Amino acid sequence: MKLVQDPAEIAALAAGWRGQGLKIALVPTMGWFHAGHLALMRRARQSADRVVVSLFVNPIQFGPGEDLAAYPRDLQRDSELAAGVGVDVLYAPSATDMYPAGFQTTIHVAELGRGLCGASRPGHFDGVCTVVMKLLQQTQPHQAIFGEKDFQQLAVTRRMVRDLDLPVQIVSHPTVREASGLAMSSRNSYLTEGEKGQALCLYRAILFARAKVKGAAQPLSAALLCSEIERNISQVPGCVVDYVEIVDADSLERCETVNENSRLIMAIKVHERVRLIDNARLFYL
Repeated sequence: MKLVQDPAEIAALAAGWRGQGLKIALVPTMGWFHAGHLALMRRARQSADRVVVSLFVNPIQFGPGEDLAAYPRDLQRDSELAAGVGVDVLYAPSATDMYPAGFQTTIHVAELGRGLCGASRPGHFDGVCTVVMKLLQQTQPHQAIFGEKDFQQLAVTRRMVRDLDLPVQIVSHPTVREASGLAMSSRNSYLTEGEKGQALCLYRAILFARAKVKGAAQPLSAALLCSEIERNISQVPGCVVDYVEIVDADSLERCETVNENSRLIMAIKVHERVRLIDNARLFYL
């Protein structure tokens, strides 16, 4: 595996591969790899001749008071893990290369980025879209692989790609979970074992909602189901609800009743330190 840090070098590699007719897949990440990241890399390996994993803790998607400085980083560790699953290039640019002096352009997806995490983290998705656009331009992939755990990010990215006619296929991969059911996240490293147990309220909410949907004789009110879930989470010590919403999986608009395209999307804070998200389809076989 090759480590590349210069944007011009990755662009030259990508141009060379495309000139040879090779298919490129990109897995954008912020590093501190876990099994979820590695699953995305393996998925990319299945469908591409060359796999590029970007590793960049993107400063412009963090708001004031968020965990930019504390976000876990270990390039050597991540390099070894990526090499172990057959990644061809680990692309780890610097912030000054990505955002040189005078940088002032951002990409804004208006509606899909407005609610949910967009309401709690103003400007977050502008930062996400801007860095993803730069990574796509630099690496020129045929496919980019994203996990479903960050479901709003996936939806916003797809909208950006469609709206701007970008020649790349956005491929999603199901959320990878720990044995307990907790969605894998780099931020799980902030949690003690006891706090991880408390954070399982998110997975229990998914199981609860799916059971309610499966047992319902008529369409369920999405608002009432969300209220029940919020109440259940609020009873867990140390866990505070940011939002619980049931939305249409395509538009991210609130559903009135739960239907086959409904998605439960949640965000909580654990002991006011760690913000976690999770989501799931509610009609589930």
